[in-house]
This record gives sequence, structure tokens and C-alpha cells, in this order.
Amino acid sequence: MSREDTPTAHIAAQYDDVAKTVIMCGDPLRAKFIAEKYLTDPVLFNEVRGMLGYTGYYKGKRVSVMGHGMGIPSIGIYSYELFNFFDVESIIRVGTAGALSPDMQIGDMLFAQAACTDSDYGHQYGFPAKFAPIASFELLEKAAQVARENGFPFQVGNIYSADVFYDESDRQMEWGKFGVKAVEMEAAGLYINAAATGKKALTICTISDQLVHRKYASTEERRSSFTNMMKVALEIA
Repeated sequence: MSREDTPTAHIAAQYDDVAKTVIMCGDPLRAKFIAEKYLTDPVLFNEVRGMLGYTGYYKGKRVSVMGHGMGIPSIGIYSYELFNFFDVESIIRVGTAGALSPDMQIGDMLFAQAACTDSDYGHQYGFPAKFAPIASFELLEKAAQVARENGFPFQVGNIYSADVFYDESDRQMEWGKFGVKAVEMEAAGLYINAAATGKKALTICTISDQLVHRKYASTEERRSSFTNMMKVALEIA
């Protein structure tokens, strides 16, 4: 598929409708919240399958924000299309995660330096061994600097991108023994797509569930209250 073939089957936008940096989030209503709260002159460029996408300006910078759905297969499709068909240079995912580390609190941010996964998404590339997907150090360094300047609590470390939400084995907690700080469902797929295209990616998660201590945030808190990660993403976009 080439630029002339856009819009794609999943993103009903023309090539120039999408900015070179896209902030993505699982919940499309979170994308709507970010666009309406933080962007100047936001324009809706996608609503196919309810996956809302907007382009506007933040402090004079042109930025897009879009939903990506749940799980690696979903973010895999959207990030692939953005990187390959819209020439997006950077994708910053903002989302929620469950803490596997006892010292992370609800509301803390985690900058995912790397991502473990049980997904076989990378199999398509025919790696001769297991690939370790990592974040863009440039984006990671900028995010840490912005967080420090604003006094936002954060940690940097490994994250686990799970293929299942309801883990009947409950073995995901074992990742904490190896220093993995939290679990979510998308970072590894995003990082693999970025590596395959030579682009930049970073996942910024806010802890919504403290799985060690069994404390949980509400649905509304997940959607609109965890604003520190949104501010960091916009500042580094």
C-alpha cells in the first residue's frame, strides 16, 4: 500500500491529516478528552470503528492523538498503518497499567524502557532468536526530564505486555521477581513496529491497579484523572 491508497481500511484520513507525532491511548474517549482539554483547534480525522483520532496544536506544535484499542493485535494494526502509510515519526502511548512492584503507587507514572511479552507478534519477522523490544531513548530521556521539572512521581523500568487480561494462572505476578514493574497489553507490539520501521516509540503508563496490595482506581479515574502522563506526552511530542 502506498500514500495514494490512503485512507486505509482502519484510518479514514488523508496523508496530511495526521501529524508526525501521535499520542495514542487504548480508550478512544481518552483521546477525545486529551484533544478537547489540551489541543488548540482539534480536528477529527478518524472515527472508523469508533477509534477516534484528532489533530490540533499544543503550544504551537502540531500533534495528533488517537485511540488504539486493547491488546497487541489492535495497537499493532494502528501503529503499523501510522508508521508505514502516514509517515508518522513518533508514537507515544499513554495508558494504564497494573503494578507488579510493591513500591509503585496508584497515580505513579512508569516510563517503559523495555517490554517483556508472552505474545508471538514478533514471529512474523522471522527473528533467529527472541527480540527484546525497547523504547526510544530520546523520548525516554525527554520524558524523565519533563517529569522531574514538574515534580511528577515516576519510575523507569521494564514492563510486561500480556496477551490476556484475565489471567487464570495468575502467574503474571512472577514477573515482579525479575524487576518488571507493571503489566499492560500493548507496549511490546508498539516497540516492535517502531523497530521494524526505524521510528520512535515510548509507552508512558499510569498505575491504575496496585496488584501486589490489591488496590484499584475507578473507571472514570482511568479515563480523565491521570493527567500527568498526558502532560508529559504533549510536552515531548
